[in-house]
Amino acid sequence: MRIVISEFISLDGVVQAPGGPGEDTEGGFSHGGWSHPFFDPEVVGGAFDEVVSAAGALLFGRRTWQSMAAAWPERAGDPFADRMNSLPKYVVSQTLGDDKLTWDNTTRIPGDEAVARIRELHGADGGDLVVMGSPTLVRTLLREGLVDELRLMIMPVLLGGGKTIFPDDGGLRTLELVATVTSSTGVQVCTYRPVPAG
Repeated sequence: MRIVISEFISLDGVVQAPGGPGEDTEGGFSHGGWSHPFFDPEVVGGAFDEVVSAAGALLFGRRTWQSMAAAWPERAGDPFADRMNSLPKYVVSQTLGDDKLTWDNTTRIPGDEAVARIRELHGADGGDLVVMGSPTLVRTLLREGLVDELRLMIMPVLLGGGKTIFPDDGGLRTLELVATVTSSTGVQVCTYRPVPAG
């Protein structure tokens, strides 16, 4: 399974709380919902739909999974929501109890087993393993060399700080831009793939 990261991201690299005001206020973040003015159904919505259509499973960190689990089940009946709800889902968490896995088809991966278990999934057959949001998890995947593709929806806004997906370990990681499209709202949807070292 290819591991594909799909993110709404600001021009200054922030991915925190694109969906709504109460989504994630950690660190005093006060711009929740910042992606809404730049969303357009054709380009941004189409990119999101394309990623989910190729997914064999979804992979989340705990906080993102909890936000998604609170939103998607109640949207049943919409074809996109039905796809989200029916896909196998994995959530990486050391603290979430199995009794809290209320979103259908969810399996918990204990945090201390995450890299090993995700390597197993990465080596298995199937569609893409898609990660949305989940900045802490994405940083780990990038550090471990487990990302096959980054689909970044870069929005023309500066947020002045917040959570990012990029490792700050001093490592050099070269990417190849394989596709780009610009929406009428100024969003650059950019698809990057890692360039193998050497």
